[in-house]
Order: sequence, then structure tokens, then C-alpha cells
Amino acid sequence: MVNSIFPEAEKQSFSVHSTEEILTWLESRKNNLSVWLDKISLEECAPWYYDEKQGMIRNTKGTFFQITGLRWTKNNGETVEQPIILQEEIGFLGIICCKIRDVWHYLMQAKIEPGNVNNVQVSPTIQATKSNFTQQHGGAKPPFLEYFINMEHSDVLVDQIQSEQSSRFLGKRNRNVILMRHEMLEEPPTHRWMTLPQIKELMKYDNLVNMDTRTVLSCIPYVLLGEEGDVPFQNKLYFSRTAASLDRQTIVNIYKQINDFKMFERGKIEKIPLFGLKDWKMENGEFLHVKGYPFKLIFCNIAIEGREVTEWKQPLFAATGIATFGLLCCDDAGILKFLIKVKPEIGCFDGIEIGPTIQEEAGSIVEEDCVTALFREKLYKKEGVLVDVLLSEEGGRFYREQNRNVIISVQKKEIPAVPKGYVWSDYGTMNILTQINNCLNIQLRNLLSILEI
Repeated sequence: MVNSIFPEAEKQSFSVHSTEEILTWLESRKNNLSVWLDKISLEECAPWYYDEKQGMIRNTKGTFFQITGLRWTKNNGETVEQPIILQEEIGFLGIICCKIRDVWHYLMQAKIEPGNVNNVQVSPTIQATKSNFTQQHGGAKPPFLEYFINMEHSDVLVDQIQSEQSSRFLGKRNRNVILMRHEMLEEPPTHRWMTLPQIKELMKYDNLVNMDTRTVLSCIPYVLLGEEGDVPFQNKLYFSRTAASLDRQTIVNIYKQINDFKMFERGKIEKIPLFGLKDWKMENGEFLHVKGYPFKLIFCNIAIEGREVTEWKQPLFAATGIATFGLLCCDDAGILKFLIKVKPEIGCFDGIEIGPTIQEEAGSIVEEDCVTALFREKLYKKEGVLVDVLLSEEGGRFYREQNRNVIISVQKKEIPAVPKGYVWSDYGTMNILTQINNCLNIQLRNLLSILEI
């Protein structure tokens, strides 16, 4: 569900395909592809195995990724131990865009992933790890790869290396790219041209637009492009006021908290053998926490038509429930502001990033304060709810993981004293900080990509 409390303005009228045609195409792609996934044991998951010497699950070639144990010893003596994915290579998440009849269109893919909730989701033009596009799997190269390998700087709209889920990966990042073309490329059966309003419309459907699309679109430098770009707000006057609101003190406040953590509070991160993790065990073919944890490790035998490789086996992280990612926003004298929070995470490349107001994993312990209490009250009463939609995490490493993404409009006076760690930030500042590597975490970027005003 996505609503708006702001005045409507003119909408783009032209699109190569109607939204109804795109939905029909997605349904057809889903119905004409066969997907089969069977849970198996680690012993049946060859060429994946547990390497006793290195203390990790890996494949015999050492490609794609590995899973090891990680221990975080905090300064207060508290320790956290969990499995973590090692995938040091940087992959491409790339979208090609083009102005067609003076309207920006984006070439999107109907991509199938083994862990997707509904099999097929709207994905970037190209979505490939380095192992994929260097053909370590023995399959074909992804279509349109050559445009990104040979891109010219003058064609680049976005080129940012951004983080993935720091609760699941150790320092994992992807290269988020949007390339501008002067000509409309031919659509293969797997791709369709879509406008930004159409993609945002598709985001209103549960689990239809994938995480990789959302993170790439969140990186568009709207405040630098102004009205020459693809303005994400329907109300352009409101956008122009909001985009111009870059507040130096907000940036100083955010970075002070981030830098204090890096300097004084990060603690010690160390890799340890996966099967040596405290309170983790193998049970019924799954590697899980004895007292419950936001995720567990499963092993799968997979067959999918229409991919570079059609049959394989691999481990996947499976969520044990639905997480909630929430963002409170307000209109402050005509300026759109968000209540954000600096968020340290065990696998974060730089230790800490800017996160949303609420980042609550299933089964995790959340520190209650006046902000979380207000969020829960508003959500329960359905007051000011602009967005409330289930969206999936990346299906190549995670099994059917979906999160509740919520944006709620409040009055700033409802939080008279902001607790430590939170900062009110205008939209313009958030958009500028998205142009900096490893600054906003993926949960916040995904929420910002959904926003409609």
C-alpha cells in the first residue's frame, strides 16, 4: 500500500508499454518458466562442502562465495556470533535508461532467482556477480554486459559502490550503475522499457520489484539534476523546495556519531570456524541457532529454466520471520524530513552506516524508546501511513526473505526530544549522501526508493 498526503501534480503520460501490459508480461514470464527447489543436506550439496582446515562452507573451485563464522566482541564485553557470507568481489547492478519521446525509460528485466518469493521479479538490466560475468559457472554472459564493461563517463548517471545486507554479508558491496543511451535498444523477451512512475507503481505490489532495482534507483542524484532529471516527486514545487534544503549541521551531526563509533566503539571483529560458533548447530539438514535467530542456513538443489545455468546446488540463508524496516517523516516548514538513525552492524564494510528509523529483524531484541513506541502506535492505528508493503531481499543468496517496508508521516512536535542516535534529515541531504560510497545502508536506500510525493 502506498498513499500520499501531498498535493497531486501532472504525471508523465507517455510510456512504451502500459502498466497493465507490463503486469501481463511479468505474469507470462512467471507462468512459462519452470522452477524447482528441494531442500537437501550439506552432504548432498556437492560441490559445496565444509572445509575443516579453513572452517568454512565453500565449493571445490573456491568461487562465488563462502560461509564462515564471525564473532563481534563489543567494547562492553558483549559478544555476537553468527554465520556470515564472504563475497569480496564487486558485482554489477546496472540499469540502462533512455529518453523516449522526451520521457525517461528504464530497461528492466524479469529475472528469476532461486530464493524469490514469487519466482520472477522486476530487476535491473543486468544483475551479475563478477563470477557470473567472468563465466565461472560455465554459462553464457548476461545480456547487455558489454555496455557496462565499456561505459563512457559521459553516459554515466549513477556509478556508486554501495553496501548490501551487513547482517548477512561481511563487507559485501555492489557497483550500482545507471547508463544513459541516446537510442532505444531492442527489447529481448526478458526485458521491457518502463518509466520511473511505472516502476514505483509496481513497488506497490508485494514482492514484485526486487532489492537490486530499488537500491540502484535510490542512487539517482535528483538534487544535482534538478528538474532536468527524472524528478521522483509528483509535486515538483515541493520537490524543488526539498531538494534545495542541504543542511550542513545535519551532515556534521550524522558524521560525528558515525566517526565516534568508528573511533571509540566498534570493538573487535574476527572470523572463526563456522562449526565452532557458540549456540549454533546442524539439525535436520539446517544450520541454526539453538535459541532462535533472524536467519538459518539451508542447502538446496535447484533447477530453473531461462538462466545462464539451469541446474545447480548451493547454500541459502533463510529468514526465520519477517523483518520491519520503518521510516518516520514529517513536513517541516515546507521541507520533507526523515528521522534516521546511525546503525552499526556485524558485517558492515565500515562498521556503521545511516539506517532508517526502525530496523527490526525477526526475533531480534529492539531497544524501546519514544520513537519506536510512536512508530508502533501509528502503525497499529494506521495513522499517517504512506507506505506499507512487503518487499523481498535478494533471491540469489536468501531464501524467500521478505520484509515489511513502512513509511509514516508524523508531526515533528510528536517527538519533542530526539533520542541519541537519531537525526532529523532533509531529503536533499539524504540524496547527496547517497552519492557517497557506504554511507546509507541498503534498508534506508530501499525505503527512499519507494517514496512518492
